[in-house]
Amino acid sequence: MARIGYGGRRQSYGYRRRRRGLGWKWRLIPIGLFALYGLWYYFSNQEQVPMTSRKQLVDISREQEMALGYQSYQQILSQERVIPSGELVDQVRSIGNRIAAAAREYGHDPGFDWAYNVIESPQANAFALPGGKVAIYTGMLPIAGNMDGLAVVMGHEIAHATARHGAERMAYQKLVRLGSMAASLVVGDMGYNAQRMVMGALGAGAQYGVLLPFSRNHESEADYIGLMYMARACFDPAEAPKVWERMGELKDGQEPNEFQSTHPSNETRIQQFGQWMDEAQDVYSKHCK
Repeated sequence: MARIGYGGRRQSYGYRRRRRGLGWKWRLIPIGLFALYGLWYYFSNQEQVPMTSRKQLVDISREQEMALGYQSYQQILSQERVIPSGELVDQVRSIGNRIAAAAREYGHDPGFDWAYNVIESPQANAFALPGGKVAIYTGMLPIAGNMDGLAVVMGHEIAHATARHGAERMAYQKLVRLGSMAASLVVGDMGYNAQRMVMGALGAGAQYGVLLPFSRNHESEADYIGLMYMARACFDPAEAPKVWERMGELKDGQEPNEFQSTHPSNETRIQQFGQWMDEAQDVYSKHCK
C-alpha cells in the first residue's frame, strides 16, 4: 500500500507539472495574437512622409489630429505667458506663413489651420503640435540669432507637423502598450521580483531600442524637411548648422548621451546639415534670385 501511495503521489506530481507546462504554452498565445494583430495594424495603417517618402504608421485622421492638437495647444497656452502682439510676434508669424507656403509649393498641404505664438520664457525651446500649432519660447531667440536662424527653428517645427510625427508617435506608443500587456500575461505565474526584472528589461528594451531611436529619427527627418522648406521660402540654409553650433555653446557639454536622448546630438545634426547643404543651396538658388 505504501508503494501504491508513493506512486500515486509521483503521478500526481507529474500531472501537476504537465499542467503547469501546458499553462505556459497557453500563456504564449497572447504573444502570438499580439504579433498577428501588430502586423495587421502596421500594414493597414501605412502612410508616406512628404519629401522623404518614408513609410509611417498613422491610425487617426487629420481631423482627429487637428482636434487633439488644438486642445493641447490651448491648454499649454493657458498655462504660459503668451506675448499677444508686437514686432517679434509679427516676425514669427511672417516666417511661419512663408515656410507653410513653401510647404504647399512642395505639395505638402495637409489642410492645417496654422497658428504661431511666442511664449515668454528663458527656455531654449520650440514645439509643434499635431494640426499645425507652433510656439517659440523667447529663450530660443539668442540661439536663433537672426531671421534665417529663426526660420531654421520654425522650419523644423513645421516639418514635424506636415510629416505627422505626433500622430505617428501616438500609434507606436499604442503598439508598445499592447506588447507590454501581452508580456504581462506571459509572466503572470512568476514571482514578484522575477516579474519586475522581466518587465523592466522589456521596458528598457522598448525605450532604448524602439522609442528613443524612433524619436531621434523624427528629429533628423524634421531637420531635413525643414531645411528644404526654409530654402524654398528664401531663407539662407547656411544658417542651419550655425544654430546648432550656438546650441552646443549654450549646453556646454551638459547634453545627455545621444543613446539616452530623444534628439540627435548637436554634432550629429551639424554633420547631417553638411550632407544636405548642397541640395538646400540648389533649392535656394533656383527659387530665390
